[in-house]
Amino acid sequence: MSAHAPVDVLSFGCRLNLVESEAMRRAAMAAGERDLVIVNTCAVTAEAVRQARQAIRRVARERPQARIVATGCAVETDRTVFAGMDEIGAIVPNAEKTAPATWGLKARPAEAPGIAGHTRGFVAIQNGCDHRCTFCIIPFGRGASRSVPPAAVVAEVQALVASGHREVVLTGVDLTSWGADLPDRPRLGALVAQILADVPDLARLRLSSLDVAEIDAALLGAIAGERRLMPHLHLSLQSGNDLILKRMKRRHLRADAIRLCSEIRRVRPELVFGADLIAGFPTESEAMFEDTLALVGECRLTHIHAFPYSPRRGTPAARMPQVAAEVARARAARLRDAGAAQLARHLDAQIGRRITVLTERGGKGRAEDFTPVKTPGSEPGRLVSGVVAAHDGRALVLRSSS
Repeated sequence: MSAHAPVDVLSFGCRLNLVESEAMRRAAMAAGERDLVIVNTCAVTAEAVRQARQAIRRVARERPQARIVATGCAVETDRTVFAGMDEIGAIVPNAEKTAPATWGLKARPAEAPGIAGHTRGFVAIQNGCDHRCTFCIIPFGRGASRSVPPAAVVAEVQALVASGHREVVLTGVDLTSWGADLPDRPRLGALVAQILADVPDLARLRLSSLDVAEIDAALLGAIAGERRLMPHLHLSLQSGNDLILKRMKRRHLRADAIRLCSEIRRVRPELVFGADLIAGFPTESEAMFEDTLALVGECRLTHIHAFPYSPRRGTPAARMPQVAAEVARARAARLRDAGAAQLARHLDAQIGRRITVLTERGGKGRAEDFTPVKTPGSEPGRLVSGVVAAHDGRALVLRSSS
């Protein structure tokens, strides 16, 4: 956050929030707002809510003249908490935060696409969720699933490419449910194929988190045959134990995850998997947790987001027998350690290979499979190729061309 910008946005949580935060920033700027701080909250965990409240208090101390507006999922799920904060000047409902009229505009501002400070372009193709996982509060904050029509998605991707973006990421709350509410109920795989066909100058297309239960045949075909669809998939797995998955009300089983990873690797061996995993879900025994821990190796999960379970008031899981918080934290740490070991193996295997990297700010970048790469001195937003010489345990190092 810049201390001197007329409008600052603090964005917590998912990539969809990031897209929405940029829309709010642009609208508020176009409306002539000055000395405004928008806090776009996340409700996925109690910790995320705590961090948002902490940030609001910090802004109030550091910028006492600024007007603070709070919005986002946590404002919906914990409205009384935020309504009781004297530091907040106004609360904007989640469903209204990107509407131009909310910021005093009659129309959406016509500005260059993309998100300030990001080399990738993000396109929100879906919002909300129709499922009711027992641990998840997000449907209460975002409502039912809504899909952006394919023509609008393609137009936004075209605009991003025209503005110089080499890579575009499709994002949403429940990405693989895209199309279920549209005429003829198209699937995500069809949208991916249409984007790649209609935007031939798009160098790289990337997908955010996918539900194992909803990956359709056309999407599998695109993963196998479309080189511009990047070889990295992030799966919403949550657990590796069937009983816990059922208690979570997930729609896949352990064997489904293993089979999917195996099938995809068979048709595209270089593909790398990430995953969301929850440790210490209510009733999870040590043996149940070991199933999840083993899944990291069985699916070779390289990029892991492991979270200790956090009870959210109003969800069914919050009423189940709880696992001690310290146990959940320790299990999450073990999952992260297992993921780090898988990442180290993956980094070792890249040495000597030629890769193409999208450069970012700060002397870093991402390979096609989302592996971090050091790119000191490179201008952001470029695609550069090189041979991997080494790694430091976290990122690859390219061989010097000198």
